[in-house]
Amino acid sequence: MVDLHAQYQNIKSEVDNAIQGVIDSTAFINGPQVKDFADNLSEYLSAEHAIPCANGTDALQIALMALDLKPGDEVITPDFTFISTVEVVKLLGLKPVLVDVDKDTFLINIQKIENAITKKTKAIVPVHLFGQCVDMYEINALAEKYGLAVIEDTAQAIGSDFSRGDLSGKAGTLGDIGCTSFFPSKNLGCFGDGGAIYTNNADLAGKIKSIANHGSEKKYYHSEVGVNSRLDTLQAAILDVKLKYLDEYNRRRRWAADYYDKMLANINEVKVPLRTAYSTHIFHQYTITLQNKEIRDTLKQYLKERAIPSMIYYPVPMHLQEAYMDEKNEQTELAVSKQLAETVLSLPMHTELDVEQLAYITEAIHEFFN
Repeated sequence: MVDLHAQYQNIKSEVDNAIQGVIDSTAFINGPQVKDFADNLSEYLSAEHAIPCANGTDALQIALMALDLKPGDEVITPDFTFISTVEVVKLLGLKPVLVDVDKDTFLINIQKIENAITKKTKAIVPVHLFGQCVDMYEINALAEKYGLAVIEDTAQAIGSDFSRGDLSGKAGTLGDIGCTSFFPSKNLGCFGDGGAIYTNNADLAGKIKSIANHGSEKKYYHSEVGVNSRLDTLQAAILDVKLKYLDEYNRRRRWAADYYDKMLANINEVKVPLRTAYSTHIFHQYTITLQNKEIRDTLKQYLKERAIPSMIYYPVPMHLQEAYMDEKNEQTELAVSKQLAETVLSLPMHTELDVEQLAYITEAIHEFFN
């Protein structure tokens, strides 16, 4: 699904030198490379503040903590997402309110968000799933109308560009706070765990930095309850090298997606991912939709027998997860999330795909349906 070894070989000398520099300095925690990476990430995103942390889940938790929400406050999230989006809401004693997604984009259904808003709603967490932005123009309009905070989960969409009306910018810089993950398989991935939080609000940035550092702005003095979440210097050094290649990595993913689109377009049983007019798609995943679960599962096995990997993101929507089944509001329709969980299939997608590999994959899919 992801060829990290080949990607590393192409930038091996730069990465090795960066790692050796950290080892030589022995500044393994909060070394100068962490600040360098934060500054360069901030510049790339055109965000006023970028605060590295230990992982993407921490980024979401810290962002929510910075909003000073109270137990029982409601946070709207999509039902079709990775567990972290909902997990951190529950961990903080807040109430996740699950909203269905759009069947074509896999993104939260904005028309259904307003129906889910109550007097207890305090925030919306839109997820830029698979590499494409939610319509943040509409999200922000709702947030302004109801006085809500917006935390963007951009773990799969770093580098995606949004533009609609008078709102434009990189994914994660369009709401109040953006969160990302640098898990190795991400478009910008490190060699372990890592994450970051970004914002254009100086007050929020100060609070986020404090929370991520045990609730402390001055060593041994703690003004609030915080956590210990920091990006290792080694990971920061690696990420700083790879950040220079992010736009090229995203371009190569789009090139591979274009090939998939073209070669799969005439298979009636396969629905290729929709690209919206207001967002570039960086294809963290290339996800097709099949007609039903039986066809999806049979195709997956057929590909496996031909040494072609594929993945199901995500096989169980949040409202059917045992830990979160009590969060389903009986008045909320979540049928699309359930349908997608039974019919989506993600094909190999990474920076090192070549025409020969893509041809082999798409020819196998054609053979299956013929």
